[in-house]
Amino acid sequence: MTAKDSIFIGASTRDETLALKLANRHGLIAGATGTGKTVSLQILAEGFSRAGVPVFCADIKGDLSGLAAEGVSKDFLEKRAKDVGLEKTYSYHAFPAVLWDLFGEQGHPIRTTVSEIGPLLLARLLELNDTQEGVLNVLFELADDEGLLLLDLKDLRAMLAHVAERASELSTLYGNVSKASVGAIQRRLLVLERQGGENFFGEPALDIRDFIRTAPDGRGVVNILAADKLMTSPRLYGVFLLWLLSELFEELPEIGDPEKPKLVFFFDEAHLLFTDAPKALIEKVEQVVRLIRSKGVGVYFVTQNPLDVPETVLSQLGNRIQHALRAFTPRDQKAVRAAAETFRPNPDLDTERVITELGVGEALVSTLEGKGIPSVVERTLIRPPSSRLGPITQAERRTLIQSGPVFGIYDRTKDRKSAYEILTGRAEETQRQEERRREKEETQARKHGEPRRTRSGFQLPDFGRDDRPRRDSVQRRSNRRSQRDNVLEAGLKSAARSLGTSLGRALVRGLLGSLKRGN
Repeated sequence: MTAKDSIFIGASTRDETLALKLANRHGLIAGATGTGKTVSLQILAEGFSRAGVPVFCADIKGDLSGLAAEGVSKDFLEKRAKDVGLEKTYSYHAFPAVLWDLFGEQGHPIRTTVSEIGPLLLARLLELNDTQEGVLNVLFELADDEGLLLLDLKDLRAMLAHVAERASELSTLYGNVSKASVGAIQRRLLVLERQGGENFFGEPALDIRDFIRTAPDGRGVVNILAADKLMTSPRLYGVFLLWLLSELFEELPEIGDPEKPKLVFFFDEAHLLFTDAPKALIEKVEQVVRLIRSKGVGVYFVTQNPLDVPETVLSQLGNRIQHALRAFTPRDQKAVRAAAETFRPNPDLDTERVITELGVGEALVSTLEGKGIPSVVERTLIRPPSSRLGPITQAERRTLIQSGPVFGIYDRTKDRKSAYEILTGRAEETQRQEERRREKEETQARKHGEPRRTRSGFQLPDFGRDDRPRRDSVQRRSNRRSQRDNVLEAGLKSAARSLGTSLGRALVRGLLGSLKRGN
């Protein structure tokens, strides 16, 4: 295998490499805090970029932004390069990078719409129970049927109020819809807003193709998400990255097993995705991880403990870099045994013992080779990175943002006509019709000499008149009003059904409930 076909990870009794052709078979980087996981992620991102493969990674501590800057020579880096056999070829340079930030503070904003994220992930984000999730599904179904676009949280709030008003009718059509459940969802929205979740919803929505770019020199662009602030809302972080994964799965075409991945996705702090996740969601995540390989996407989970990842997902991760684990508690000891058992045994290595003895920058490495068979596990010294260790400065960050290929595309929000405007317009039109009806009734009442009402609502007496003609007149007006309202209501419903039908043909949702865009 040549350098063009693989990524050099480090040195054991041999050179440990990751074959590009098998890099879409996913991977795991695990180890306790401070054992070198971030550097392993960094050198893999560098290797993929060199090979022309775009990368996405979440920058939890700010250190990964150093990928965008040239490394600085240091004695321990030079020594490590010599120890792994790179003394003649080791050099320092920056990698093409685009900075992103959900809050738009340290990078380009990333947004999606409520309609696109879908009910499954939104229910997870709002921490809804089964009954509340059922109401949310009804809301999305109604919005899809009536052609109401849900772009941001004000659209969602307007739709919730609309559902509450029509609770009885919708219960007949879609199943039980309680106003109490609607109220609970509205309260969860307030919590999400306080966490900054409103920044995630709106337009312009992210075009996933902007993650799949190469620089003019052919290197893959490294997309770095500033996640230090995002990590204060762990549920939002987990759902956001899962949405990105589902977008890649739904939007990218099938390409089988390419010579190198189309994109590599690093999912740092992976336990946040799976903690307290319902079984149904974990099953869908496992399904996406299993199937996304054929889209040319490699998914690499980064976590402290291999037990953080469910077995059904862990079994899909063929390439492993295991840093040191500490066996202080029974759970820690179980994790060490579980990690050791996932490697292909090496008769010359006590894997379970070595995991607890690894130093900083050392790891047990096993990657897929040949026909996808895992290599024998080896104790490996990880190579040093070529980019900077540590974060870039604020001035460097501003320059990188302003010179980036997506500058100006996502930095200003758009607010086109959607559910909020449509429902508000309907309410205002209904109010205007009611006012016109009252005025017409009052005009006709005066014309026929009917009792006038004072502002307080009391009738003024009308002596000497027979009230039977008045009752007949009121009945006729009531009949005409009922017919008029029925015609108007039928027209509105017909228009809504027509719009819903034409839009509904394009509304198809994928495995994780995300909206598939029409081609």
